[in-house]
Amino acid sequence: MSDADKIDAKSDQLKGKVKETAGKLTDDNEMEAEGQGDQTKGHLKQAGEKIKDVFKKD
Repeated sequence: MSDADKIDAKSDQLKGKVKETAGKLTDDNEMEAEGQGDQTKGHLKQAGEKIKDVFKKD
């Protein structure tokens, strides 16, 4: 996993966490759901990159 990909995935996760928290604090269900979606997107990117790394090692 390249450093840029790691940063991108973590960025999505962090952005999502901030949105989710802001949504909870402002009672904005839509923002909270967007935040959860961003976090999931970040986790999926990270998992995809880890799978790529496994196949590159062979």
